[in-house]
Amino acid sequence: MWHDNETTTDYLNFGVVADACASLLKQSAGEPISIGVSGGWGAGKSSLVKMIASRLADLPTGAATPPTATQSDPAATTQNTRYVVITFNPWLYQDFESARSALLQIVGDEVLKLAKGDQTLWNKAVDLMRRINLLKLVQVSTEAALTIKTGLPIGSVGKAVVKAMGWFKSSTGDAGEDQAAGAKSGDAEGSDDEGAADYFGLKSLGILNPANPMSLPNEIQAFRDALEQLLGELGVTLVVFVDDLDRCLPETAISTLESIRLLLFLKRTAFVIAADNDFIRGAVKKHFEGTDINDDIATNYFDKLIQVPLHVPRLGVNEAKAYLVLLLLEREARAGAFAQDKFENAKRLIPKRLSQSWQGETITSQFLFELVDGDLRLQELMQLAEGLAPLMFNSTAISANPRLMKRFLNTVFLRQSLAAPQGIKLDVPALAKWHLLERCNEDLAKTLSSLVTSDNDGEVSILLEAESLAASGAGLPDNFPDEFFVREWLQLAPALGARDLRPLLHLSRDSATRDFGDDNMTPASRQLRDMLKKASSGNDPLTQAIRALDTTQAELAMVKAWQGTVTSRSWKNKTEMVMLIEPCKVHTSLGKRAAVLLAQAPAKSVGPGIIPSLANQSWATDVLKSWKEHSEIAGNTKKAIDLALRNAS
Repeated sequence: MWHDNETTTDYLNFGVVADACASLLKQSAGEPISIGVSGGWGAGKSSLVKMIASRLADLPTGAATPPTATQSDPAATTQNTRYVVITFNPWLYQDFESARSALLQIVGDEVLKLAKGDQTLWNKAVDLMRRINLLKLVQVSTEAALTIKTGLPIGSVGKAVVKAMGWFKSSTGDAGEDQAAGAKSGDAEGSDDEGAADYFGLKSLGILNPANPMSLPNEIQAFRDALEQLLGELGVTLVVFVDDLDRCLPETAISTLESIRLLLFLKRTAFVIAADNDFIRGAVKKHFEGTDINDDIATNYFDKLIQVPLHVPRLGVNEAKAYLVLLLLEREARAGAFAQDKFENAKRLIPKRLSQSWQGETITSQFLFELVDGDLRLQELMQLAEGLAPLMFNSTAISANPRLMKRFLNTVFLRQSLAAPQGIKLDVPALAKWHLLERCNEDLAKTLSSLVTSDNDGEVSILLEAESLAASGAGLPDNFPDEFFVREWLQLAPALGARDLRPLLHLSRDSATRDFGDDNMTPASRQLRDMLKKASSGNDPLTQAIRALDTTQAELAMVKAWQGTVTSRSWKNKTEMVMLIEPCKVHTSLGKRAAVLLAQAPAKSVGPGIIPSLANQSWATDVLKSWKEHSEIAGNTKKAIDLALRNAS
């Protein structure tokens, strides 16, 4: 099984992009830079971000000594720079803590850690933390913000802030003034809290002074200046990777972007922000709901934060094939069925070939067979990857999304592990072919599933016919849409038309309820099934057999009889409708199910001969009306429907 976590293992040739991004960060030479890594869900943003971080850690840098006084611009001195990487995931803080506060706290904690060992730098780092505490406090509530701004305790929160911070405790310890101020604030106990004096240490910075009310914009700028200066003195460039932004609720995403603005464009800072552009656009529109904000403005909001937009490379058929091959070989190597040194060789050669794809170097069968050194079973897996890749690329249900391809293989191998304990022997290619149909064309999968019965030993003759026609390039049977995916799927090895599909359907019960056997049928319902198959008209023995069964068993008999005669049905003879009409006369509630079965008719095959008998059945009326409007229904059949419906009314 493969996990969904980000990885630095490069199966998608993202390494060249990660190298370029890390180089950009180094070339910024301490100047502020922000890079946006954009891509849809599961496209590999987190993995690309992790690769960039690992490259950055490997970049050669000088000793991390503070710049000398002779260096006029420490930020531009790369020789003394080391990169300190922080990864911030706002999704982890959602519903627990403000993402804005969490980011500021993480930055402050990292600076404190870097300043250890130098008392002067440590003191400055502590002062920076106090400023961070102030900014965090301001967003706690309006009352706290107003209290700090005016110097007067506003509301219950403001009074608590005053008490906790020992607001009026002077640096000389003038108890008389403190008591007077405490009395003014309505807090009789305020003068007794000497231990709580200057709780956040903000008075020492000159921030909390009732005679000089605080200016929040000035304090924000003071915080930025203090951080920039401290990073310069530490000789580090702070690189903040923001990931999983598009997993957050819109409010959390916007809050995170707002907090990033506090730190953005400072010297010796860099941001790499991974997010789906479409999600950010939607979050901005949600945030400004009611303002008639358009898509362009919503896009500009994010663009103003990003200097360098970087899109996760989209996978083509070649990359999708390489990815599937490496996943399959990784699994074989873990199981000991593929030598580790050969797998390491594949990990080296496949990305190299991908990097040369612009020269026409593709992942060919010969190349893949050479990787597995003649092992027939592994060659079969290589052929499977070759067959799956173009289908996964062209299907909108997968679109060569790395996460979806990984989950696809997880499902296939999970089903394989479930097979053995149940005495089922199925190869991986067969499981993969069927699951691909379930994933990418659910309607066709359901149609084929409905044709699998115990009567025909689980084989579907029309599927065998379709596979043969697809291979020859001829037109497909009516139940098969003549489109690229269906044609390619039919030709994907192995052929399933001559196989018993019941084991495949049994193992795929995680995606649908399967009922292809007659195990729930009583002997009486099996007998009725056989009578319905042979009946050319209603008769008393048939009616009595239907009445002898409850609705459930009668429905089973009707459905099984209908499915068992699908290959011989011409859709032109009225006798073919008897197996639907007669059960519905006795059990009227079966009409809805009969209508569903009838609606499966290939429109161009429907003849006028079946119309009169159906027109008298109320459950068939809607189906007849839909046939009348269908472009492929023959003209004489439409006339028959028109006449029959008029007579019936």
